[in-house]
Order: sequence, then structure tokens, then C-alpha cells
Amino acid sequence: MSILKDLKYTKEHEWVKQEDGTVRIGITDFAQAELGDIVFVELPEVDDEIKKDEPFGSVESVKTVSELYAPISGKVVAINESLSDSPEFVNESPYEKAWMIIVEPSDSSELDELLNADQYERVINED
Repeated sequence: MSILKDLKYTKEHEWVKQEDGTVRIGITDFAQAELGDIVFVELPEVDDEIKKDEPFGSVESVKTVSELYAPISGKVVAINESLSDSPEFVNESPYEKAWMIIVEPSDSSELDELLNADQYERVINED
């Protein structure tokens, strides 16, 4: 299981990568392993507003359907269209091919509340 040092994380197992004025969001390697084979990904539309700690979409696996929780508030500026045809990318490449949305944060201070890699690893080990 991989936890990338340059990302931020949530207790709900989303990862966040800060880019130039935006953040890229996906689910962690741990989350995809727990869910099993992903068969469907539901994402918001471009220009939708998401709110921190509220659902913005879902992933469906052969076992269950899980909500995706927004790590920050902001406006969706891009979605990963390839996941509608290839949801298996979430299992194969959770940090590269399977990013889910790119958001323009409405309050960048929310990023300071996210977990670093070491803190996230402790969360997983407690589960």
C-alpha cells in the first residue's frame, strides 16, 4: 500500500495534491484496496460547488457503494472523464490515472486542516 509523501489526506481516505491555484482530488490506495474492484464512479459536473466534508460523488465496487467526501470547499474546474469508461483505473492507479476532480479552492486555509502522510498512516493503522 502506498502513501505518497507530497500529498495531503483526509480521514475519509481522499488525497489532495496542491497545484497552481487548484487542487487535484482522488481516493487513496488504502481506500481502493478496501473497496475491491471499482465498477462505477459518479462525479460532479464542471462548475459545481463542493463543500468541505460533504459528499461530492461516489464510487461503486463489487462489494458496496461509498460516498466521496470533499476535503475542501470550492468550484470544480475539471473532472476525470476517463473514469466513466475505465473505473478500474481507481484500482490500478489511484494517484495518477484515477484522479477524480480538480477544484479551485474557495478557502485555501482549509488545506492546512488536512493530514500529512505520517498522520494519514496513523489513521489507517488505527482502523
